[in-house]
Amino acid sequence: MSTRTTLPNTQEQQEKALFLFVVVAGFIITFTVASQGGTQFSLPQLLLGIAFGVMYLSLGYFEAEILRRFTSDARNAIFFPVQLVMVFGIGWTLGPGGNWLIGLPLASIAVERLPSRSRWFVYAGLLAAVSLPIARYSTWANALMNAFIISTAIFFVDIITRFRMNEQQARERAEELAIELEGANHQLAEYASQAEELAATQERNRLAHEIHDTLGHYLTIVNVQIEAAKVTFDSDPERAFASLDKAHELVKKGLMSVRESVSALRVSPVENRPLEDALASLIDETRFTGMRVEFRVLGAPRAMDEKVALALYRAAQEGLTNVRKHANAAHAGLDLDFSEGDQIRLLVRDDGQGAEETGGGFGLIGIRERVHLLGGNCTVETQPGKGFCLEVTVPVPGRGGA
Repeated sequence: MSTRTTLPNTQEQQEKALFLFVVVAGFIITFTVASQGGTQFSLPQLLLGIAFGVMYLSLGYFEAEILRRFTSDARNAIFFPVQLVMVFGIGWTLGPGGNWLIGLPLASIAVERLPSRSRWFVYAGLLAAVSLPIARYSTWANALMNAFIISTAIFFVDIITRFRMNEQQARERAEELAIELEGANHQLAEYASQAEELAATQERNRLAHEIHDTLGHYLTIVNVQIEAAKVTFDSDPERAFASLDKAHELVKKGLMSVRESVSALRVSPVENRPLEDALASLIDETRFTGMRVEFRVLGAPRAMDEKVALALYRAAQEGLTNVRKHANAAHAGLDLDFSEGDQIRLLVRDDGQGAEETGGGFGLIGIRERVHLLGGNCTVETQPGKGFCLEVTVPVPGRGGA
């Protein structure tokens, strides 16, 4: 029997039932051996032996209730000596026939509760409680022989109890690990869901930036062409119609690009061609508005990852769009600098009216996000009357590109 609170209720009840069975079996053996040996019990002797058995059984079965006010160490200090005295009393009054069986559960309980050194005192006390009654009813030689046999039984109980406890601990540990694994799987599922949501958010942001960059670029040029057509419609109809044709062509391109962006199938403007060629085409479109744009490639061009090329292209596109929309500039410049081995630098500048604040709108925010994801940096320099300068640097491998 064990009254440890760590045991499940069902197992504790099973151990109590086994304890009750062993005690009853021990009494039956005791009375059977006594009757076969012709032992006659007086009434006081019989009542005293039964009283010892009832006290032993009661303390073993209801120990938690009887000793609940004591600490664990105090309970053990009371429990084992009292129970050993009861085992001795049963054997001394009723004979040693079955008291050894009644006392064996104490060895199992000692393994469960006591450290190794303290168990030896319980084992020694149990041997004494069983052997001394044998010496009273028989001889010391017979008592010593039975003590050897009973010590074997005690150690057998010790080993079996240890195996059972190890198995129980392993099972409890396995259950704890299963609970931890279930929690880890649940947390992993949450992380996967969060990662999926983050990926979806990033993709939505990417598409939003694509649409903004592309649509803003085309609409700005279209607006300039329409304004030019309005101004020259009366004085130079041929030139006005040319501007409207160009605006119409750009609208069709813009609509097609927006549709492709929404469906996430849009071909990248830097796909299958060098970045400097894509920027040259972008500048040609800007020159249609009548603005003078100087384009310089510094250093030896080199291959790069498409993500890097697209980020630099979008930065140039947004910078030139802002020049046309806000700068009121006559001249703009775009530099693509490969001269530094560990990075590529893009510079968009104009001689326009400048600005006091450099927080930027949605387009500049999108550029910063793109560049920062690549480990790069984006800076804006401007002052009223001193133009506007957008500088983007993106790290790349020193040789051969990405």
